Amino acid sequence: MDILLALKTNVVSVVMAVLALLLLWKIRGKQSSFERLPPGPATNPLLGNLFQFNIKEAYKYYLELSKKYGSVVTIWLANSPVVIISGYQALKDTMIGLGDEFSGRAVYPLRPKELLTFSMCAGVLSTDGHRWKEMRRFTLMTLKNFGMGRRSIEERVREEAENLVEMFKKFEGSAFSPAEMLMNAVSNVICSIVFGHRFELEDPQFKSLLRTVNAYFSVLSSPLGQIYNIFPRLVSLFPGKHHQLFKGLEEAREYFKGEAQARMNILDSSCPQDFIEAFVLKMKEEKDKPNTEYHFDSLISVIWNMFSAGTETTSSTIRHALLLMMKHPDVQERVQKEIDEIVGQNRWPSIEDRQILPYTDAVIHEVQRNMDLAPIAVPHKMMCDTEYNGYVIPKGVTVYPLLSSVLMDPKLWKNPNCFDPENFLDADGRFQKNDAFVVFGMGKRACLGEALARIELFIFFTSLLQHFTFKATVPAEELDTTPTNCSFGRIPRTYNCYAIPRK
Repeated sequence: MDILLALKTNVVSVVMAVLALLLLWKIRGKQSSFERLPPGPATNPLLGNLFQFNIKEAYKYYLELSKKYGSVVTIWLANSPVVIISGYQALKDTMIGLGDEFSGRAVYPLRPKELLTFSMCAGVLSTDGHRWKEMRRFTLMTLKNFGMGRRSIEERVREEAENLVEMFKKFEGSAFSPAEMLMNAVSNVICSIVFGHRFELEDPQFKSLLRTVNAYFSVLSSPLGQIYNIFPRLVSLFPGKHHQLFKGLEEAREYFKGEAQARMNILDSSCPQDFIEAFVLKMKEEKDKPNTEYHFDSLISVIWNMFSAGTETTSSTIRHALLLMMKHPDVQERVQKEIDEIVGQNRWPSIEDRQILPYTDAVIHEVQRNMDLAPIAVPHKMMCDTEYNGYVIPKGVTVYPLLSSVLMDPKLWKNPNCFDPENFLDADGRFQKNDAFVVFGMGKRACLGEALARIELFIFFTSLLQHFTFKATVPAEELDTTPTNCSFGRIPRTYNCYAIPRK
């Protein structure tokens, strides 16, 4: 009996040893094809550098690595390499100078094609190559036709700003949290573009869409989102809020598809009224093309891209802007004085006022720079083997553009570590552009919604400060304005405030 037990134990030990050797051999063979990757820290053969840093503060770890190893660094997540690009010059060289080579889109949290019921392998944000170029071109052209940068889009934003002001007035000076109302207002701008109309705040479909957006960013901002990206099949076996998210995404998918189908037979081809109608018209035009990119999956994904990318980021930035105004009442007062002198109280601010409100414009830019909402841009992927700075980054390798390394560089900013609108003003008080303002990314994969976001930030911010003075529920010196870190970026702190109507 003892002999049989010993034999079994030896057999199990041998099998385990062989499996371990095979795994190490596989990893070593894979790593041998990456011999000319940039340098980086020592790595565990199975886990890589995964547990050497806090997932919620990954960008801080990457900043430290860039100080040690230079502007291009390699880390390993499990047995996959990730190249981190930092510093303005390196980002300019790669994202712009080698834009085609670095223009791929890597898998990022909650985008594994095999598991999501929501189609994330189409659209703009998640694709690359011909599909991405075609969807980006069409989306930009359609937004421009609807008035991107002109009055029609501005009117949609102003309508939401006016509604937002009226909602704030209802609190009559009592404390409240502006977060949900800001998100509703920004999201309704997207709705007016996509569906051709805004939603009432209590509309069940509107509330369902916003719940799904919130759920998406809740999972994305947690360590679960990062771990899911590395071990999707394993994590999917366990219970958690990601399953609720998938259900919400499927419901959103069905709603978007239903909206498109409803337009198929009533579409006026001479004058599409919203983004869905413009896309459906294109679907009809290309219905006989076997490889067309214009189908329901692409439409659904583009709509989701617009909702998820546009709603949370812009509303969070406005929320952080109000927090900073409470922290710095002198800045708030100076903005209001400039608005009073140029715009007055008898009309609403317009996007044309941005040119004649230099201090206000500087404050908005500084809010974005100081907030550093996305320290790491959405991951890129190499489209081909590419040599840069003496290293070779192979096709398919994931690349992290470290935007924070530019936004906080003391060589590029007057006062990088504090909130200071002087970062965007010259000696004469005129607004001064800075190429290091990379909050929307750089190169071919820069944010598609940048123009819309700029309009929203300016109109919402100026309209609110035109009508209210914002005060905190605690003394200004006790306010913590440092955004909280999460796995995909930084989000503003929640707070209650007073919106005191201005006379």
